Amino acid sequence: MKGFLLSVLVVLPVLLLTGCEQFLLSADPEDSPESNFEFLWQELNNKYAYFDHKNIDWHEVYQRYRTKIHSEMDEKALFEVLSQMMNELRDGHVNLISSFDQSRNWSWCLDYPANFDEMLVYTSYLGEDYDITGALHNQVIDSVLYVYYSSFASDITQAHLDELLEKLEGLKGLIIDVRNNGGGSGANAALLAAVLTEKAYIYGHSRVKIGPDPTDFSAWKNLTIRPADGKRFAGNVVLLCNRRSYSASNTFALMLKSRSNVCLMGDNTGGGGGIPAYGELPNGWKYRFSASQTIDLNGQQTEDGIVVDIPVALSSGDQAKGIDTIIEAALEHLKNNN
Repeated sequence: MKGFLLSVLVVLPVLLLTGCEQFLLSADPEDSPESNFEFLWQELNNKYAYFDHKNIDWHEVYQRYRTKIHSEMDEKALFEVLSQMMNELRDGHVNLISSFDQSRNWSWCLDYPANFDEMLVYTSYLGEDYDITGALHNQVIDSVLYVYYSSFASDITQAHLDELLEKLEGLKGLIIDVRNNGGGSGANAALLAAVLTEKAYIYGHSRVKIGPDPTDFSAWKNLTIRPADGKRFAGNVVLLCNRRSYSASNTFALMLKSRSNVCLMGDNTGGGGGIPAYGELPNGWKYRFSASQTIDLNGQQTEDGIVVDIPVALSSGDQAKGIDTIIEAALEHLKNNN
């Protein structure tokens, strides 16, 4: 999840020698295939959050991949082995980044139906005269405000939300569509959730991995949404999700899941409940991985996704007719619950 980013900043102590024009610095770590492998494996061993949840024996993984590392291998061969090892984690927040490639894992969405057609949304629902309120593309449809938010990486402001809240006056409800929204800033998710509540509420709990033992975690901390100052909306809301709703979108679905005036509709989100930590190998390659866990109010891990309240699939027959089955179901839901 890019949202609520946990950056790993390593600050090296520097000692200024009185009377000398130099600094005493620790030596750089050795840069070899073996040292880069050991460094990455150990970082994950100490700080990756989901070994137990995913039933991964990381020491067994070490034994399998260490035999593939040797001093004569070139950088692309090393990158391939390290990427394969990291992909054992089956985590969309796990990447290795070099100047020539970036490893990634798409298992959280590739084996699932799309349940989204962006062109259909624009041609049949937003139309030519939709409003672009910052990153929030919106249109009034049958006395309902439909808002398509394609990425939480695109910032929104309170002014943007105030504009939408004005449009909502006198309408039957609000549809927020985060299908195919792969995440971004958790701060944007929290800002949007804050205008949809009249009082503060706890929506989940989180903790951070802090050591090599599987049980080495910080204490659980409450995750809280506090109402925005000024205008807010207390009416009915439908949040549209699919398996490509990941990371900050997953978090946003968790934020709204417990609200009595909100219905999650479509397909379960893709997950990505851990906050990514970042680091750098001795050879300069960057990496990231999930360093925290998030659970819902029932103690369920959100790494596997948030379950929708009303599952609805996009019908290929409807799609061919220019109809989005999921949007139509949301409109009907708001009409019947007005």
